[in-house]
Amino acid sequence: MSVRAEPPTLDWSLATDSISFNLLTNLMEGLTQYNADLEPIPAVAKRWEFSEEGRVITFYLRDDVFWSDGKQVTAYDFEYSWKRLLDPATAAQYAYFLFDVENAAEFNAGKITDPSKVGVEAVSPQVLKVHLKKPVVYFPSITTFMVTFPQREDVIKKHGERWTEPEHIVTNGPFILSEWKHEYKLVLKANERHYEGRPAIDRVLVYVVEEPTTALTLFETGELDILELPPVAIPHYKNDPQYKSRPQLRGYYYGFNVQKPPFDDVRVRQAFSHAIDRSRIPVILKGGEIPTSSWIPKGMFGYNADIGLKFDPEKALKLLAEAGYPDGKGFPATQAMFNTESRNQLIAEFLQAQWKEHLKVDIQFESQEWKVFLSRLQMDAPALFRLGWGADFPDPDNFMNLFISTSGNNRLNWANAHYDRLVAEGPVIRDPGKRQALYDEAQTILTATDAAMIPLFIQVQNMLVKPHVKGFEMNSMELLYIKRIYLEPSKP
Repeated sequence: MSVRAEPPTLDWSLATDSISFNLLTNLMEGLTQYNADLEPIPAVAKRWEFSEEGRVITFYLRDDVFWSDGKQVTAYDFEYSWKRLLDPATAAQYAYFLFDVENAAEFNAGKITDPSKVGVEAVSPQVLKVHLKKPVVYFPSITTFMVTFPQREDVIKKHGERWTEPEHIVTNGPFILSEWKHEYKLVLKANERHYEGRPAIDRVLVYVVEEPTTALTLFETGELDILELPPVAIPHYKNDPQYKSRPQLRGYYYGFNVQKPPFDDVRVRQAFSHAIDRSRIPVILKGGEIPTSSWIPKGMFGYNADIGLKFDPEKALKLLAEAGYPDGKGFPATQAMFNTESRNQLIAEFLQAQWKEHLKVDIQFESQEWKVFLSRLQMDAPALFRLGWGADFPDPDNFMNLFISTSGNNRLNWANAHYDRLVAEGPVIRDPGKRQALYDEAQTILTATDAAMIPLFIQVQNMLVKPHVKGFEMNSMELLYIKRIYLEPSKP
């Protein structure tokens, strides 16, 4: 298989991207994992139970799960990992993921300095007790995600920032990182100690291939068994028996740094959103993408196609004129940024043309390599930038929580107290109609009233899979559990 860029990190407290996540999903195991229907099922935790009206969840761990160096995985490894994630010194962008845990947000903000007050406790080597601020029925889904995986305190303290290198890292998943030639390839080998049994595949070669055409050539010559198709190649392979496609719980958007002029003016942001004819995107990308002006993706509770700013070039020009830029006159030089990838290049060219045609403004686009791009977003987000978001767990809270004011993944420099309150209330509401109404209101604030970002489309995964690869199942979260795959012997 291949990845389009070097994983920025394999420290699962610090990773934020899908490349790192897909690798860590196969190197590590958490308390729970997903089945084919995206329901959380036991992994390191053999079972769990809710008590105190849903405010306490107790995980009971298996006693036959071991680290790659032979030590047993315990509840203490989970407690350490969670508190390391929340420790402000770690500066983890995903710290907010555990803010449903009692005192987690306060500890992360430095309001509480005693980690023992955080509501996660290893009661014994095999029992982990979690105290929640409020009943959260989807919490077992949260524990499928990489930032909640256990960690070894002794390894991290001994090796520091280099603890994820192959010679130092210890993992508990179906595969072990045996080799990492940076910018070239990673090699995963089957873990003989894995509690579910040794995987059927002995070795996984993961090549770093930035150029899609190169990856396609490697697939055709048999060097790759699984490939994500670049847009230009999709029409050619649509009738190929190796072709597989599935809509994802993944949105693609352009964000504004709302503190940077001219996008500190909401009318400018609304104008840019109204000026895009999203219906043309599937024609450009050719992969069955679903255009959208709302944020919660189709296929997830909370989706509402009527929300957001629709294509209206006349209104766009009017708003821009009200902001002081009639027919685009006097609009300052602006640079938009995206990470280097063929699909992103096509969308950038499309947006550049749309804003030129409908707003009379020239936006310059710049692409950067993935790690550099992420670093730039974290240090000083540009005025306009591309990002996407795929579900970490299949609930609208995961998409809406992204843009609360305390989210480490909120690159918009945008904060709205009413939006924050709505998102905080969402997981507690059990009535579907009331919950839908709440998310409708929150989405409207995000995409229309404040127009802090521009949703563009819901992504579709388009793959090529060799016939001898068996057990491969596509799902709407792009989860790739290699331990469930086996290779059929080649026929003579």
